[in-house]
Amino acid sequence: MTSAAIAALLLACAPLAACSSGSDDTSGIPTYNPEAVASARASESAAAAEASASAAASASAAGVVTPESLSTDRYEVTAIPEDLDEQQTEILKAFIDYDQVTWNIWFTGTGVEKAEPLMTAEAYQSLKSNYEPIAGETVSGGLRVAVTAVVITSPNLANMQAEVRACSDQSDLRSYDTSGQENTDPETLQGRYDRIITMTYDGETWRTADEQTVSTNECAV
Repeated sequence: MTSAAIAALLLACAPLAACSSGSDDTSGIPTYNPEAVASARASESAAAAEASASAAASASAAGVVTPESLSTDRYEVTAIPEDLDEQQTEILKAFIDYDQVTWNIWFTGTGVEKAEPLMTAEAYQSLKSNYEPIAGETVSGGLRVAVTAVVITSPNLANMQAEVRACSDQSDLRSYDTSGQENTDPETLQGRYDRIITMTYDGETWRTADEQTVSTNECAV
């Protein structure tokens, strides 16, 4: 073998740490084993996934909320305010519960009664009135929500209220009638909507009392 050929062989072996020559190797350099490397990488990946899951579980157990922990497959929370205190965190979670449940009604065309425990009686009756004419119609796609503020507006225990401000990006949504025919109206369904949601505390839990759209396609995020 020429010196050029030997040099080429060494270069080919370099990225693999060592190449087997087929004879006993007493140099102390281990033989490259693809299966062992793949196994080691799989173990590292599994360990990293386990550590990530453990960290998420610890955060959840400690009452810490993150955009990821509040999200579902179709309802992605993209941002929440920083440095929320315990009470503000409870308000945030109550709002997300309400918003996810009500959006699931539109996604599936069923289950309006599931929103009743999350709303005041007046707000729930308003929701039912809006739902009944389109009962059975469905919505597909994903929703992205950025919560920009959680503010307690009335600290009076007898009438405690708060406001949640959120931007909902509905640009990927499509709607369908009860026969499955698409009836999407881009002007009313799609777009980005800046909302203010009023929450009230009844002594046990926070409930949604009102919801107003502040602007369209001009979210403050």
